[in-house]
Amino acid sequence: MIHVPTGDAIPPQRQHCGGGVVGPVSNTTQPKIVVALHDGYYGCTSGTGFSNQALLEVLTRALPLGRLLVMPVHIRRSDPSYDSAWVAETERIVQRAGAEVVPVPGGRAATAALAGCEALCERVTEVAREHLARAPMAHLVGLDIPFLGLGLHRRADDPFSLLLVPRSTSELASPEDRRRIHWERRGLTAAVSGGARVAAISHHMRGHLEQVYDIPRHAVVDLPNGLLLSDHEDLPSAPLPPRARAGFLLAMGRAVESKGFEDLLEALHLLKVQGTHVPHLVLAPTTHAEGLTDYQRRLQAMVRDYAIDSTFLSRFSPRYRSWLRSPALRGVVVPSRAEPFGRIPLEAFASGATPVVATRAGGLTETVVDGVTGFAAEARDPMDLAWAIRRALHISARSVSRCVLGAGRCSRPGTTTRPRSAPTCASTPPGR
Repeated sequence: MIHVPTGDAIPPQRQHCGGGVVGPVSNTTQPKIVVALHDGYYGCTSGTGFSNQALLEVLTRALPLGRLLVMPVHIRRSDPSYDSAWVAETERIVQRAGAEVVPVPGGRAATAALAGCEALCERVTEVAREHLARAPMAHLVGLDIPFLGLGLHRRADDPFSLLLVPRSTSELASPEDRRRIHWERRGLTAAVSGGARVAAISHHMRGHLEQVYDIPRHAVVDLPNGLLLSDHEDLPSAPLPPRARAGFLLAMGRAVESKGFEDLLEALHLLKVQGTHVPHLVLAPTTHAEGLTDYQRRLQAMVRDYAIDSTFLSRFSPRYRSWLRSPALRGVVVPSRAEPFGRIPLEAFASGATPVVATRAGGLTETVVDGVTGFAAEARDPMDLAWAIRRALHISARSVSRCVLGAGRCSRPGTTTRPRSAPTCASTPPGR
């Protein structure tokens, strides 16, 4: 097993996966791929963690032994986001490639504040220089927002090239945070000026990076996000909330305004006023914080004021994904106001969970095609979302099967119109 430190201190020696060996690695003169990540090694706090772990698995399958170096931001065992089962799975993945693991100090606090991200980027480049000094060729991959400042610390004589993979941006996730957005712009500009490449995880993100962050087209490479066939194998089941057993809608994601949960609650209230029966709602706007955030309290107040029959889950667990396989599931709702990619619809399709209702926000338009793979509504429009949910609730069993077929055939990234051969998933509710 990999040696994982349990306290605040990070051992200075290298940690080598394979037989529990801890010490200097002999193959330092081989080409290296270095992956720096803040989520997905010690646990998973969002879809980013799932995607990061999947990327590690892809690399371990593709690279010869000893070519992978992983630099996770260290999370203590006492941290609420530390998941021992998740760590064991990640260790199994990286062991297969004989990967070298070098934890970077910082903890989750390092990614919460701009100063922490800046210090983290400086530390990662220092560690990369130290460990790659003798490698004939090396590539440093920075996964997601906390590493978008790596270009500000890279030197012309550094022994590695740089690839940045923003799974989102602050412009999408927290547009009010102008300081962080400015830092991201500076970091991306510096990186590209130094010859780095920036990966686009969807067609939407490519346009966003080029048009909003002014990244030159030639500097953007396509690295489409997606799922591995093994992503849902052996997923431990979470107990279904008792009130959901008779039928439920599922909505889950990070507890941030860009996920649009307020619009969903407004939509369900509209349906209730109109006399439409709505199944129990399992609402999971989650964080790893011990207490509730202001946003979560606001959502709870809306649930109370509108008397919505729901189960409210505030703490994240990867096991919630197991409910996508539940026979009691009546629909999955993704009400995002902004979405770089949109992983949940793909997870629903992979689990055979339909219908899926999603907004036409960013990357969601590439997976949820209205009338083909699910039902779509305009973002920030509770009335349109209510209509889409109403259509989904009246879908026939035959149309559900058609949606499953449509999801399978409408799999090419960027498909936003109905494929000629794809069946439609129709519904026939009462008049709007």
